[in-house]
Amino acid sequence: MPDTDVAVVGAGAAGLSLAHRLAGHIPGLRTPSVVLVDAPPGPLRPPPRTWCHWTPGTGRFDAAVRAEWRRLRVRPRTGAPVEGDIDPLRYRMIRSDDFERLVSRDLARSPNVRRLEATVETVEDVPGGALVHLRDTDGRARTLGARWVFDSRPLGSLPAARTTLLQHFHGWFVRTARPVFDPAAVELMDFRTPQPAHGLSFGYVLPTGPCEALVEYTEFSRRTLAPDRYEAAVRHYADEVLRLGERQVLATETGVIPMTDAPIARQTGASVFRIGAAGGATRPATGYTFAGLQRQTLAVADALRRGRRPVPPAAHPARHRVMDAVLLRALDSGRADGPDLFGRLFTRVPMARLLRFLDGDTRPHEDLCIGLRTPVRPMLRSALELPRLPRRPYDPPPAPRPPVFRATPHLPPTETA
Repeated sequence: MPDTDVAVVGAGAAGLSLAHRLAGHIPGLRTPSVVLVDAPPGPLRPPPRTWCHWTPGTGRFDAAVRAEWRRLRVRPRTGAPVEGDIDPLRYRMIRSDDFERLVSRDLARSPNVRRLEATVETVEDVPGGALVHLRDTDGRARTLGARWVFDSRPLGSLPAARTTLLQHFHGWFVRTARPVFDPAAVELMDFRTPQPAHGLSFGYVLPTGPCEALVEYTEFSRRTLAPDRYEAAVRHYADEVLRLGERQVLATETGVIPMTDAPIARQTGASVFRIGAAGGATRPATGYTFAGLQRQTLAVADALRRGRRPVPPAAHPARHRVMDAVLLRALDSGRADGPDLFGRLFTRVPMARLLRFLDGDTRPHEDLCIGLRTPVRPMLRSALELPRLPRRPYDPPPAPRPPVFRATPHLPPTETA
């Protein structure tokens, strides 16, 4: 007999969300026993991070929402910004530590969920279930048997793809000496940053008050940067583009999100599944993951409670994944200018509709209309060549020469030896 009905490996957003949805009794439905396996403090635990998503109405984790906005702003390299009201949607910001506190409080009151701190070494599919091979905090090896295992740990390597870009970013939580931020609007993409030779870059600002905000520099490109280059990029954006003046950096965050058209397996054994980013919940064209993993965990929890086979669904419609593959190829090949492409989309498509598209919530005729707002020739050429492109393992190219961060924010990107 297994030790538990469900083992959830990893206590990030996906693992915590699934455990939370399975906690407690719902009349008329099953109440599975759950063991949530969390890595001990150390390198296997991710640092605090920020998750954003957009949704109408109220949500399951609203108590963890740090801030929300109904206005978004996109700034082209030159010219006037594009600003829009996304009502009835709200763009919501959740800090991972707030999310974990909320979920942990609820799990502590649940009689059917048990938490276990251990390092997972392997997950073995066996007849009638799976075995999770662990090493507990005092170094002893042990085994946890489960009917179903849901693994949310990051993939060890990226699967073979036709196109793989990385969304990598570095941000400062800042407090300024004077009011410089507009708390009513998010700076979603600010292209007044030096553009890299390959890919694109932009600034991102989540204001939580007139003097407080998360200020980030983000790139879509094939490889990450050295730490000092991230610091230089954020400093340039904060001081030379935003002109924040006197400011204090309260904390920092850094992240890397793969943007890939690789097919990501959501099932690795008869009783073993992947969820979250490891299970394809990330939207390839944007890097957003939180909303996709909520759809996955909701479907899995519902199947478990109803006694059905709990295969995690695809987080995004197939046609949207195809459109994302075309977009990634157009950006990676250099046929499409990234700032121009995204600027055109936000200028020509109502923001609420564009966000619904990016969340997989639009109908085919809306998708077609949005596709026609992109540069048609580069996108069509990329679409036609995709079937002929082989899928290759991710192999980052040599480090590019760094861009020069100039004091004048609107100059074109330059390179130096």
